[in-house]
Amino acid sequence: MSGQELKYVRDAYDTNYIAPLGPHVDAFEKEFVKKIGISHALAVSSGTAAIHLALLALGVGAGDIVLASTLTFIGSVGPVLYLGATPVFIDSDKDTWNMDLNLLEQEIKSRAKQGSLPKAVIATDLYGQCVDLDRILEICKPYDVPVIVDAAEALGATYKGRSAGSGAKAAIFSFNGNKIITTSGGGMLVSEDGKIIEYARFLSQQARDPAPHYEHSQIGFNYRMSNILAAIGCAQLEVLEERVAAKRKIFNAYKAKLGNVHGIDFIPETPYGESNRWLTVVLIAAEKLGTDREAVRHALEAENIEARPVWKPMHLQPVFKGYPCRGGAVAEALFKRGLCLPSGTSMTSGDINRIVSTILSCRRNSNP
Repeated sequence: MSGQELKYVRDAYDTNYIAPLGPHVDAFEKEFVKKIGISHALAVSSGTAAIHLALLALGVGAGDIVLASTLTFIGSVGPVLYLGATPVFIDSDKDTWNMDLNLLEQEIKSRAKQGSLPKAVIATDLYGQCVDLDRILEICKPYDVPVIVDAAEALGATYKGRSAGSGAKAAIFSFNGNKIITTSGGGMLVSEDGKIIEYARFLSQQARDPAPHYEHSQIGFNYRMSNILAAIGCAQLEVLEERVAAKRKIFNAYKAKLGNVHGIDFIPETPYGESNRWLTVVLIAAEKLGTDREAVRHALEAENIEARPVWKPMHLQPVFKGYPCRGGAVAEALFKRGLCLPSGTSMTSGDINRIVSTILSCRRNSNP
């Protein structure tokens, strides 16, 4: 917490705006667009809700195809199934860990020949690192395929000097408890297209038609953000730059201590942007370190230190069994070797030293 949250929450109590909607929701949306430089925003209950609304606003429905990153969190692609559409997963690129854009291009060209173009592409900014959005748009534009950027993990990251998600047809952010800023639970849908946000706003309020009574001509959803949570978000947004700086400092501290260890590699940073370093992620090469990812994770767990494998690729998830995937070997290798280290902004140098010491204790060879 920044220390200012109670001030905003107290104001919400004092003005009796407790239920969803209210002045803090409006203020959060207004300040958010100022912060990231995208014209329109809608505060909702989660990043997953924002993805769902974005797909609906783009007309995705039953039988449609949506291309998506396979190395991501399920919230990025679950809404595709909500709508009866079919996800087609795209493998990761070795150099960025984000969607392999050569494979994306191959998939779109192949589907164009078959007459089955995707209705949308969802590209994930993995672990706070932006996708090469201009290249994705270059691939998709000739086929009029809209791009949604899942920037749930990337608030505060930049791509060619602009905010994560800037330039996409729509982008989403998450304020879940583990994100770089939090509203406890919540998300944001943003777009330069005001009509997308207007329609999504309508759907997020149970699709209530303008009438003195409750009138509904469409099915909507209860997706709006609470005024109390938005009050927390207003305070959190004020310290976004500090949080990004802290995350990057933590990453650099880990790299300074582990970067030269044979068998440990770090998630790369692209030359076209600056990651917010939401999580520090390493790859463990068992043949070099003398121990594998799981052994390191268990050693940390024995010291009451939580670390997690990277996202299990969606094409390996039981719920997506049988759905198509172009490639997959890179994401599978990253999952097998990747470990997310503790990265909370309240961590001390002593915490990092304890984590590093535990990792180094796992080595079973003489390599430095």
